[in-house]
Amino acid sequence: MTQHFPTRQLRFFLTAPSPCPYLPERFERKVFAHLPLSDGAVVNDSLTQVGFRRSQNIAYRPACEACSACVSARIPAADYVFSRSERKTLARNGDLEGALVEAEATMEQFDLLRRYLLARHADGGMAEMTWPDYVAMVEDTAVRTHIIEYRMKPADGGPGDLVACALVDLMDDGLSLVYSFYDPVATRRSLGSFVILDHIRQATLTSLPYVYLGYWVRGSDKMAYKVRFTPIELLRPDGWMLASARDLPPVD
Repeated sequence: MTQHFPTRQLRFFLTAPSPCPYLPERFERKVFAHLPLSDGAVVNDSLTQVGFRRSQNIAYRPACEACSACVSARIPAADYVFSRSERKTLARNGDLEGALVEAEATMEQFDLLRRYLLARHADGGMAEMTWPDYVAMVEDTAVRTHIIEYRMKPADGGPGDLVACALVDLMDDGLSLVYSFYDPVATRRSLGSFVILDHIRQATLTSLPYVYLGYWVRGSDKMAYKVRFTPIELLRPDGWMLASARDLPPVD
């Protein structure tokens, strides 16, 4: 099928069914398009706002025939009030320094990613990621993207130890968290939550309305963390809407 966007026509394709990585005994399909090199940022913005995600130079979204569990989620940054536990998470990581760096892969980042994947997602599709795969994930892009590196504040003035990274797209209306990873040993820090909370702060400071989190998958423990951030908006057939209590799983 062909859909019109402000800058050009895009041609969309549909993948064959494959086992769902989030829900057992289900199959997923995706609709995808190649982002143009000339105006990829504009096209990516438009697609993200209607529920697509970016992977390298491809934008995709679920197109499953018998399932609608994947729902796009974003946080309205200006209206966000940090809870007591979230303020504690931010304070607990006050000894970290975040730095924006160009979207250029480094072996230091890759080593951290490998440790993260082996500890947290050893049975996932990314567990076999190689160095060339990581370079492509970071550098094959036609959009405005960067990496935030989080390091321990050094005592001697040199670079501190790298403990977390976030690959982020800068959009006209927000920050899109493409992928984040962190030291799996530092469990007390709650680094996954910290990265999201820090990007809410970044969006607020730069007057960007939203932080895009990708897909929340109802019924998937792996994706349950996304809707613990409130307020949160979910993409419905009628557009983005604030999630109500009936949309979300009960709090443990």
